[in-house]
Amino acid sequence: MLSERRLEVLRAIVQDYVGTEEPVGSKALTQRHNLQVSPATVRNDMAALEDDGFIAQPHTSAGRVPTDKGYRLFVDKLAGVKPLSHPERRAIQNFLDGAVDLDDVVGRTVRLLAQLTRQVAVVQYPSLTRSTVRHVELLLLAPARLMLVLITDTGRVEQRMVDCPAPVSETTVADLRARLNSRIAGQRFAEVPPLVQDLPESFDLEDRGTISALLATLLETLVEETEERLMIGGTANLTRFGHDFPLTIRPVLEALEEQVVLLKLLGESTESGMTVRIGHENAHEGLSSTSVVSVGYGSGEEAVAKLGVVGPTRMDYPGTMGAVRAVARYVGQILAES
Repeated sequence: MLSERRLEVLRAIVQDYVGTEEPVGSKALTQRHNLQVSPATVRNDMAALEDDGFIAQPHTSAGRVPTDKGYRLFVDKLAGVKPLSHPERRAIQNFLDGAVDLDDVVGRTVRLLAQLTRQVAVVQYPSLTRSTVRHVELLLLAPARLMLVLITDTGRVEQRMVDCPAPVSETTVADLRARLNSRIAGQRFAEVPPLVQDLPESFDLEDRGTISALLATLLETLVEETEERLMIGGTANLTRFGHDFPLTIRPVLEALEEQVVLLKLLGESTESGMTVRIGHENAHEGLSSTSVVSVGYGSGEEAVAKLGVVGPTRMDYPGTMGAVRAVARYVGQILAES
C-alpha cells in the first residue's frame, strides 16, 4: 500500500499532466501543490512511485508521466466524480428534451457527449431483448394483409407485415388488438409467449388461422437476435490529441470503425454501473493508448443499453465520469417519460 503522501503526489502528477500535457517534475509539483514537504522528499516519493510502476520517465524529458497503472489507482482511489454545474445540467436537459423519437434521442445524446467531454462518444440503442411491450398496433392494409407495429418501453418501434390465410374484418382486427394489449402491454418480451398461446382458441374458427399467423410474426419479432445498433460521434476530437498516441492515430480510428469492438468496449449492457477501462485493459490492440468510460442507461432500474466515451489515457477522468453519468441519467428519464 502507498502512503497517503505518495498518493497525494500521484494525484498531483496526474492532475498536472492532464492539465498541462507536459511531463511533471518535483520542483513544479512543490510550487503548484500544497504538499507540505521539501522538493527532495517529493523526488524520493516520485522515485518510489516510478519503481512501483505508477509513473514513468519519457525518454526525452526530466519529468514524469502517469502509466496505465498510475491512472488506474487514480480512478479507483483518488478521483471523485465531478458533478456538472447547474447551467450544464439545464443545458443537457433542454437539448435532450427537444428529441422527437428514439433515433433523435440517440443522435442528440452522441452530439452532446462529444461536445461535453471533447472525446469520441458512443451510444448503444436500447436492446430489444431487455425491453417491455408498451403497445401493439394492428392496421388492416388489405382484406388479407395486416401491419403489426410493436412499440417498446424504450421508444423502439418494430413493424412487420402479416399475410393472412383468409380475409379478416375490421371488427376482428379491433377485437384482436384490444385482447392482445390487455394481455401483453407492460410485460417483458420473455414473458409474452405463454400469455398469448391460447389466444386463437378464443376466436371464431374461421379467424383462427389469421390469429395464429399474426402471433407467429409477433413472437418471431420478440425473439429475433436483432443486430445491436450503435451511433458514434466526435471522432474528429481525437485529432486534437495526436501527440497522445505513440505512433499514429490510425489504429484507434480503425478500431472505432468496428461495431463488434465498440460493443465489447462498452461491456455488457445489463451492467448499469460506471466502467472505466484504461490503456492496456482494453483487449483490442488498436485501443491500448485509449481509455473508455461507460455506463448503463434505461427507463427503470435495469440498464437497457450503454453509452460512453473513448479518448486518450491522458483524460480528465473526474469530469468525463461526471458528464457520462449525468447524460445517462437524463436519457433514462426521457425514455421513462416518452
